[in-house]
Amino acid sequence: MGVFMASSTLTIRIDEDLKRDASEVADYYGLDLSSVTRAFYKQMVNTRRIPLTFAPEEPNAESLEAIREGDAFLSSGKEGRYDNGADLIAAAMR
Repeated sequence: MGVFMASSTLTIRIDEDLKRDASEVADYYGLDLSSVTRAFYKQMVNTRRIPLTFAPEEPNAESLEAIREGDAFLSSGKEGRYDNGADLIAAAMR
């Protein structure tokens, strides 16, 4: 004889795009969002922790290149004041 567990409904509001994207990830693992949500809460209860990582994201290759370009521009001595954005861009392109 199995143990009966009472069910409860949880309603949350999230952005439609976020829901779609999360559903795609869950589907990839053969899960639905309800199963993922239950697993999240189970993990939280079992570990007495919130199973999330709040570490900042590492910049991708494109962002790292932009950072390097910015650093090079600043150390080139070309920085200064500009009357408008076009002058700034022209100086950066030199």
